Amino acid sequence: MVLSLNQRNNMSGKYDTMKYHHEESSDNDEDIGLNITDLGPIDYPQGEHRLQHAYCLWFSKRPSQVQDSQNYSQALRLIGQVGTVEQWWALYSHIIRLSDIPAHRDLQLFKKGIKPMWEDPSNKKGGKWVIRLKKEHACRAWENLCMAMLGEQFMAGNEICGVVVSTRFQEYLLSVWHRTSSDQPMIARIRDALKRLLNIPPSVIMEYKVHSDCLKYGKTHAEYFVEKLTSVFSAVVQSPILKEI
Repeated sequence: MVLSLNQRNNMSGKYDTMKYHHEESSDNDEDIGLNITDLGPIDYPQGEHRLQHAYCLWFSKRPSQVQDSQNYSQALRLIGQVGTVEQWWALYSHIIRLSDIPAHRDLQLFKKGIKPMWEDPSNKKGGKWVIRLKKEHACRAWENLCMAMLGEQFMAGNEICGVVVSTRFQEYLLSVWHRTSSDQPMIARIRDALKRLLNIPPSVIMEYKVHSDCLKYGKTHAEYFVEKLTSVFSAVVQSPILKEI
């Protein structure tokens, strides 16, 4: 997967467009573009329909090995930002269909200033609702989810941080991130809004995850696996069988 980022600056609008060039043999980090984290202030052309919040669209490739948060941050690619309805559709039209993106990639649409990471100050005390959909149903659901957030249809004030779609081989994961995992009424409101906006059938399982739990599990993830390996090694060393040998 190769991302080429072309920045356009003109009087009719300022936004960044993304083109995917899919190469089956491409696995290098350089293939997904430069690690840009800020595209500067949003331009609001006269006559365009301004969104309540500015948003950034991110892309990431799931690592094939355990990585810490710093390495994950470096894997994130900021591919565009929008502040109006017209800018959103201009950016969205340059993205290939979700069904054509390889497995184990993420697209993240977050409010400008919030990174799609557990450790971000806006996310660290929050959580997310996660739903799993078959690949053939996920494309329309993802588009509807983006439009719902851009249009403030969750009716959750400033609580929503962003939305994510994670591609897998047989199913896709859609998630809605928010700020406050201790606010049970808000969690229920977001769940109900998600069901309504995406017309989720009762058979679809919805799972809620607290970001702090993910952080504890991850530690970073590398530390978790190091501890596991150390524990196994210690058990082997102390084994009576080993002592006899």
